Amino acid sequence: MWFWIWFVLVVGTLVGAFLLGRRLWRQASGVARELARAGEVAAQLSERAAELEAIAARNAPDTSPTLLSDLGPLLDRIWVLRDEAAARRAARRERHRATARSWRAYWR
Repeated sequence: MWFWIWFVLVVGTLVGAFLLGRRLWRQASGVARELARAGEVAAQLSERAAELEAIAARNAPDTSPTLLSDLGPLLDRIWVLRDEAAARRAARRERHRATARSWRAYWR
């Protein structure tokens, strides 16, 4: 009688170990497939980053020293930037005033 109890326990353990091992193998192979896919995506991302870096290098603004260069174009650029900033400030101020007017009309 004890023989059959131990036999069932050992066979049940072996079957359980087989099922657990099979499940772990399938999960490990799935993880390996996803890691391979992630490696391919990382390679594509690296290539795209290199392309974008080359494009950015081609379109980079000139940042050479301008200490002794002609001030005329530089001052013109400064005035253009100041005018653009002033226009943005005026537009923002008008938007804020319109919002405040709509709030006042709502509460009256």
